[in-house]
Amino acid sequence: MNHSQPPHQFTAKAVRDFADASAPAGTGELSEIARTVASQYRADTMSPVMVSGLLRLCEFLILALTGLSIYFAYASGAVGPTYGYPLVILAGSGLGVLLLEIANLYQLGVMRRPFVFLPRIVLVVTATFALLAMAGFFLKISDEFSRVWFAGWLASALLLVLSGRVMLSLLIRRWARNGTMERRALIVGGGKPAEALIRTIEQDPDNDIRICGIFDDRDDSRSPPIVAGYPKLGSVTELVEFARIARIDMLIVSLPLSAQSRVLSLLKRLWVLPVDIRLSAHSSQLRFRPRAYSYVGSVPMLDIFDKPINDWDSVAKRLFDISFSLAGLIVFSPLMIATAIAIKLDSKGPVFFKQKRHGFNNEVIEVFKFRSMYTDQCDPLARRAVTKGDPRVTRVGRIIRKTSIDELPQFFNALLGSLSLVGPRPHAIKGHSQDRLFEEVVDGYFARHRVKPGVTGWAQINGLRGEIDHDDKIRRRTEFDLDYIENWSLGLDLKILFLTPLRLLNTENAY
Repeated sequence: MNHSQPPHQFTAKAVRDFADASAPAGTGELSEIARTVASQYRADTMSPVMVSGLLRLCEFLILALTGLSIYFAYASGAVGPTYGYPLVILAGSGLGVLLLEIANLYQLGVMRRPFVFLPRIVLVVTATFALLAMAGFFLKISDEFSRVWFAGWLASALLLVLSGRVMLSLLIRRWARNGTMERRALIVGGGKPAEALIRTIEQDPDNDIRICGIFDDRDDSRSPPIVAGYPKLGSVTELVEFARIARIDMLIVSLPLSAQSRVLSLLKRLWVLPVDIRLSAHSSQLRFRPRAYSYVGSVPMLDIFDKPINDWDSVAKRLFDISFSLAGLIVFSPLMIATAIAIKLDSKGPVFFKQKRHGFNNEVIEVFKFRSMYTDQCDPLARRAVTKGDPRVTRVGRIIRKTSIDELPQFFNALLGSLSLVGPRPHAIKGHSQDRLFEEVVDGYFARHRVKPGVTGWAQINGLRGEIDHDDKIRRRTEFDLDYIENWSLGLDLKILFLTPLRLLNTENAY
């Protein structure tokens, strides 16, 4: 077997290209029970990865602020001002966090049970200070530092780090009880394999997975309605609708690896969701190299799809949106005020126009724009695309649409969080091409909603803007959107953002 390209590594293109004539085109209606269960999981959760990252930051600050506090309280008066102390404090704080990381002391199981790992934590923190003392000895600078300060820093750091760990463990237990910190999973596939998988997951005391239900296409005669105490909530088609309502983090496919055709058929319907998709290798006879697996508790999983722009990436992107949205509103405020005045003088009606569009995970959002049509002829559902010389467009509207000034109010959307500055452009709910809805034209169209839509996007700077009067136009836009999602980085966002004004100079398809 070629381990460099194991058969479980399906690409997004392979899933899109896989033909499955029997796969339903739409989403199924959820049962009342499934809808009730989904409504219980509408609230967002806190990721263990985020908690672990925040703990690293907090412990760095604990070490640094403790060292500085003791220096200012004692050593600064004894030795006078020196730059050596802050440098040593920062170096020691960074080294301490690094050694705790190397010792695997930021894992969820460690954070939950600090008393079990107390000796290792004490050893690592003490080793950090021992290394600092050794460095001072070999560099012949130890005489320049107060021994009382050093001993006080060590004792205080140990006390505060251990106290912080105990407090965090209490918080984690509370978050686990009320559902604030957990990874929510759905099992795809039922029967004995799903039961064995669930039992194994539940046996792990450090597991952060909450199983929310089971979905299976097979009827009750082949797949029991209750598996290991969990209800079968519907078919795989209905799972998509369930995941639109509930905040689900992971889909675990409990199917044999040998059933590649069936797996691909499932992925064709599931990959449009913004979730991690894992294929359970719990009962598989095939064995890959250890690094080919990820683990849910002790259960080996094969990673099929990862949720895009997750955890700290999402934090970085949100900070990016807030910073540049505020900058954009400040820079363009004179132009926006002038546009608002021109719209008011040109025709009767409101300055702004709100349109319902598809947002993240297919949620319906309201997007702000400057009004460019006569009030009585506005088309909030975009049933009729704007064409060249369209009589519904006002005189000012022609100018602001051609220059994309009408989109500037979407800085407010990005600031409030319903849009991102960069992402797939949000389309109207009833957007269509040649009398067919976009989702009917493009297979996997909704996969572009796995991330927040954007004010500008990869498709737009590649010349795909304006009227969609042919099926190929929406297909090409979707291809660029999916390419953006699969290759996202902050660098790519910056590139798109700074290229957008240059691309707007081409107004050929904007009217």
